[in-house]
Formats: sequence, C-alpha cells, structure tokens
Amino acid sequence: MKIKEANKGYLLALLSVIAVANVYIFSKAALTEVSIPQFGVYWFLFGLLWILLYAWHKKSYKILKGLTHKNYRVLLFLGIIEIFSTYYFYKSIHVISNPTIVSFLGNISPVFMIVLSFFFLKERFSVLEFIGMILVLFGAFVISYKGDLRFQDMFINGTQDVLLYSLFSAVNYVVVKNNITKIHPILLTISRCVFILIFSLMALLYFNDSLIISETAFINIFIGSLLGPFLTVIAGYLALQYITSSHRAIISSTRGVFVLLGSYLYFGQFPRVIALIGGAITIIGVITIAYGSIGTKKKIY
Repeated sequence: MKIKEANKGYLLALLSVIAVANVYIFSKAALTEVSIPQFGVYWFLFGLLWILLYAWHKKSYKILKGLTHKNYRVLLFLGIIEIFSTYYFYKSIHVISNPTIVSFLGNISPVFMIVLSFFFLKERFSVLEFIGMILVLFGAFVISYKGDLRFQDMFINGTQDVLLYSLFSAVNYVVVKNNITKIHPILLTISRCVFILIFSLMALLYFNDSLIISETAFINIFIGSLLGPFLTVIAGYLALQYITSSHRAIISSTRGVFVLLGSYLYFGQFPRVIALIGGAITIIGVITIAYGSIGTKKKIY
C-alpha cells in the first residue's frame, strides 16, 4: 500500500469518526422534539440529497453500469439490514439520556464483527483479539449494569437496543467488506438512504405523524444529516478502500471521546465515573482487537 493512500485512508477514517460523533449529539437534540418516523423522513431525505449532489459533482453516472443480479440482491439485503440497524441505533439514542453511553456501549460492534467474520468469511482471530473481546464485553457490562440481580432489571433501559444495533451493524460490515470492490461506496450510501427513507415514510403514515416539526429540530436534523447519512457513511466506506478495517477500528475507537466532549458542551451532561471506567475499558478492548488483527492470526480453538 502506498503511504499517500494510507494517509488518505487515515484522514477519511478520522473524518468519519468526527462526523459520527456529532451525529450522536445532533440526533439526540432532534429526537427530544420529534418522533423517530418524523426524524427518519427529514434526516434521510436530506442525507439522500447530499449524496446525490456529491455523486453529481463526482460525475458518478456510470456506477450502475456493470452491476450484476447478485449485486442488486446484495443491495436489497443491505437495505433491509440497514433499516433494522438504523432504527435501533436512533431508538437507543432516544431512550438513553446521555449519548456518550450509547457510544461506549456501541464499542461492542467489533465483537459481533469478529464472530460473524469467523463463521461467514472464514477469518480466524488471534489470542490478542480474544482478550480484546473479553475487555469490550466486560466494559459494556460495567456501563450498563444497574445493580439488580433480576435479569429483567439488571441493565439500563436501551441496552438491548444498542446490542441489536451492534449486531445488525456487524452483519452490514461483513457484507460490505465482502463487496466493497464490487459495489461503489456512493451507490451503497444512496441505497442505504433510499431504503431507510421509504421505511420512515411508511412508519410516518402508519402512526399518522405530522411532517410539521419545530425550527430547532429542523436545524439539528439539517446539520446532522450532512454529518450522518452522508459524510459519516461515505467517508467510512471510502476509508476501507485505502486502509484495513483494523486500522480503521483503531481510529474509530476514539469516537467516544468526541461524543463525551460534545455531550458536555451541547447538553452539559457528563457520565458517572463508573460509566467512564467502563467506557475506557471498551476503548482499550477495541484497540486490543485492532492490534491483534494486524498481526498474524492464530487459531485459538
């Protein structure tokens, strides 16, 4: 890999991390005023607009040419997965009071990614990766545990939504990783926005929600949509073309720090000390996983 290409990949990954950190903030602010269907319609309508303008600027008119029936089936599958992943992501932000907690708990995604890659991509994982997985799971437990021994009351409300979001995100990651050279990142991003927008419109009609929202909610959605459906996704997909997923994971592990800073500046919120400790453990776990995957993989079973 050329050094210039690697640096470009690192910058794209960092841009994606900073953008997604702000997504937590602006989406949380908007979701305090609107329902999830209302949010989804505006958020992904704007997101689709940004990516289409970007595609027009890049003159990406030929990205549909050469697509096979298998590619279209992949896009359909990814679209359905993205609907579930995105719904549970924003539901967790809506339910959990501090978006920093959502970010820390979301570090469990690499665990699901490794497990799914092991079964479906036949990738082995190293001892160091296994240690990292244990650290992430332990950190997530520390963050979400309420102190009650009854299972139904053991974890904070919204934990299950983060787990489901992380699982569906991992499925999406495995499929995208296996098709990133066959389907252009711009097309992946457009497809994602279209599927979620259609789902949001259907939900809006089903729940008979209004399209009228407050000015502040509109502003938060407008800014967040530029960062989320467009910049976060397109930069993340493009980064995978220049650097490995392991290097991207190391950079992505800093997301919680940016969300923590944003939550404090925007909402004046700061997590409990125990949550910060658990979050730090998950970040260390993610970094351990990433470094473990860089080296030679060793079979551990």
